[in-house]
Amino acid sequence: MVKRDPLQPRQSDTYLGFDFGSKKIGIAVGQITTHMASPLQTLRAVNQAPDWNTISQLIHEWQPIGLVVGISKQFDGSDNPITPRMLKFCRQLEGRYQLPVYQQDETLSTYESKQLLFDEVKLSATKLWEVEDQLAAQLILQTWLNNRTQNDPHQLKN
Repeated sequence: MVKRDPLQPRQSDTYLGFDFGSKKIGIAVGQITTHMASPLQTLRAVNQAPDWNTISQLIHEWQPIGLVVGISKQFDGSDNPITPRMLKFCRQLEGRYQLPVYQQDETLSTYESKQLLFDEVKLSATKLWEVEDQLAAQLILQTWLNNRTQNDPHQLKN
């Protein structure tokens, strides 16, 4: 577990984004200064549990100042069957890494990533399965970065 001195100033403006699933977790990285998110990798869940060792390595490597997790809901706003597990993942991230965790509506993000990769890039089904979640994480994080900048234009550093 990564322990951080809460009084130590953070030098980074990096965020990690997560597309949580019971079989795979897509991860993306983004910065406020560039206002861009990029796909990072896809982790396979072991017995439907996150790969905490790899997540810890990514936290250590990227030194994010916050984490963004996509939360899926029904169109009427009610929970999906996986929503409680997504919220548990948020609590676990916050507890393990002592970082703020922001929730971002991820409705259709995996669907959008599949459409983009399969229809427009013509990726094979096997390759699609490997990268769709990290692209979904990128879409989640990019949406969050866009909303953050729209709500506070001073967040974008020149």
